[in-house]
Amino acid sequence: MPQSGIVKYHVKLSFEVDGLVERADIIGAIFGQTEGLLGPEMNLNELQRVSKVGRIEVNSKSTANTTSGDALIPMSTDIDTCALIAAGIESIDKVGPFDCSFRLESIDDVRAAKKDDIVRRAKEIKQRWATKTVSEGESMLKDVHAGDSGKLATYGASKLTCSSGVFDSKWIILVEGRADVINLLRAGYDNAIAIEGAKIDESIKDLCSSKDKIVAFTDGDRAGGFILKELKSVVPIDYELRADVGIEVEELTPERIDEILRPIAEEIKTGSVPPTLKNDDDKPIADMASKIFPDLNETLEAIALDESQKEIFKVPISEVVSKLSTQSGIKYLLLDGIITQRLLEGAKNAGIECVIGHRVAKLSNSDGLTLKTFSDLGVA
Repeated sequence: MPQSGIVKYHVKLSFEVDGLVERADIIGAIFGQTEGLLGPEMNLNELQRVSKVGRIEVNSKSTANTTSGDALIPMSTDIDTCALIAAGIESIDKVGPFDCSFRLESIDDVRAAKKDDIVRRAKEIKQRWATKTVSEGESMLKDVHAGDSGKLATYGASKLTCSSGVFDSKWIILVEGRADVINLLRAGYDNAIAIEGAKIDESIKDLCSSKDKIVAFTDGDRAGGFILKELKSVVPIDYELRADVGIEVEELTPERIDEILRPIAEEIKTGSVPPTLKNDDDKPIADMASKIFPDLNETLEAIALDESQKEIFKVPISEVVSKLSTQSGIKYLLLDGIITQRLLEGAKNAGIECVIGHRVAKLSNSDGLTLKTFSDLGVA
């Protein structure tokens, strides 16, 4: 098709000829026997000239005395014109001296396939961008903490990068690299040390033995999972934390880091367990979430389940709050997104007991509702 033409539809036809003919004979019959049939403006030659019809592709095969095959006509007209052209070609009854028949197989909307690809890609972009985007307030927070980079230090004979609070704090955060330590400083956490490699240095073991609580905070990719597994094999880990799926700790915003670490810090400080960290019923919830997660992840949708874990509805996240106001009998709500205050209120009003998402925003009045992330449950 000429450069100016944009293919909208593929008109696909099959044909059978009671004789041996060549590909050129088929194309000649299509052009010749439809000429003038639908008026001069509908001639295929004219439509090709104005870039409304592209190059016709014909595939054929012959037997002893017959020829059959298919033809593909790319068109950038409206659907009505496509239908008229298809009907005109179906009226062809001769190719050369031989009887023939043409039959329309389909008219495919090329743009529909493109739209599906665009929507799928847009979902990926939105999810990743929503996680990585730094708002104006977050940028200001990062600027406030920028001066904390001067609190970097080293630990042990291998001079592992750490922040100065590591030496005096009763709990420490084990991260993967130097950039992670710096990013935690920006978020106000000065008790992190980088293990700097999959092989755990002896000095890490010594340091952990002198602390009350050990927190592992690794990247949300596959490598982060391997490093967490190695850490658990050599040091006692009290809390296992992961960055959001596909995101590294160094890429998290200061606000997001605080959302992840604050419940841990509060528990260590007060000795009480926040609602989002109670582990009594984690296994059955994790089992349920692991079944739902593969079909829910990266869809930007929410699924509501009843007490027997039977699906009540599945809707886009943008519609879930309004949907909750019209439903009852929901026990679990799982979503491919962030648990917000608005969602929390809607869930409480609907009598929901447990909400699971990728992230939990800063919330108030969450008492009586179990909030989990897929990372908390070891699913993501």
